[in-house]
Amino acid sequence: MSGLVWRAGHVEEDMRNQTLREDVLLIEGIKISPQFLFPTFILLLLVYIFIMVSNLGLVILIFSSRSLHQPMYLLFCNMSINDVFGATIIIPRFLRDLLLSDSERYIHYISCVTQAFCVHLYAGASHTVLMIMAFDRYVAICSPLRYSTIMTNRMVVNLSVAAWGTALVCVSILLGLSIRLSRCRSVIFNPFCDNASLFKLSCESLLINQVYGLGYTVVLLGSSIGSVTLTYLKIAAVCLSSKNKVLNSKALQTCATHLTVYVLLLGSGFLIVLLHRFPQLSDHRKVVAIQREVVLPALNAVIYGLQIKEIRQRIISMFHCSKMIQMK
Repeated sequence: MSGLVWRAGHVEEDMRNQTLREDVLLIEGIKISPQFLFPTFILLLLVYIFIMVSNLGLVILIFSSRSLHQPMYLLFCNMSINDVFGATIIIPRFLRDLLLSDSERYIHYISCVTQAFCVHLYAGASHTVLMIMAFDRYVAICSPLRYSTIMTNRMVVNLSVAAWGTALVCVSILLGLSIRLSRCRSVIFNPFCDNASLFKLSCESLLINQVYGLGYTVVLLGSSIGSVTLTYLKIAAVCLSSKNKVLNSKALQTCATHLTVYVLLLGSGFLIVLLHRFPQLSDHRKVVAIQREVVLPALNAVIYGLQIKEIRQRIISMFHCSKMIQMK
């Protein structure tokens, strides 16, 4: 009888260990030489601190200054919040993994799914938010007399909800299709979890995942590129037909800022997709993927903070006031 109890307990322990092994994944990460490990860690940590301080600082500045309570700046807050969200999902865990050996970079399956969901939500919201910001610029330049009646506070809220809601629904379906699959592998061949890494853990047919993933990418990028291109063509037509130098100068300034951010986002995305086609360049793809999640959130704050005159003046005045206080 005691032997039967021992065997039953042993079987139960094996089942628990098997479940634990299935729920724990190994992240391959990026290969970095030991001499560059510490400098890389410090650099990424400083960049992350800059992302948090600059983006959250801009959000606080916009909400605390009545003169900046304009649709363009309130919509820009969506981008800053999204950048903080995206950087926080990726960088802290990546910094932790840098300090661990290759065999110790474990992540629980639930945590991996959560990270993948947030990574794709960040990427999707980046496009949808830039689309509604392009619409704002279109109304401001092409219909300036109707701008205040169209871009009301209610419209700003509706556009923001639409941008985040659309990304949330599409990404939920994307990840839901991957979660339903059984798993026969336990290694994430990426420095962080994403949808492709998750469904590649399965040995089942991936046709549905690949079709929906391709369709999602085509619809997102197609609608993003199409709407932004159409918007800027109409803005260009208005500027070319107008002899108002003040209008053209303001349009060029605000549109150049928005377009720079959009081109950087689009270019980095296409580069990662292209590198996926070359398995021998997997290390390069990983580096580009991390750089995209680190560089873009940092650049967005710099581009908007320094290029938009109202925000730049507000920042300069704040530094001037702080210096005056210190002198006293």
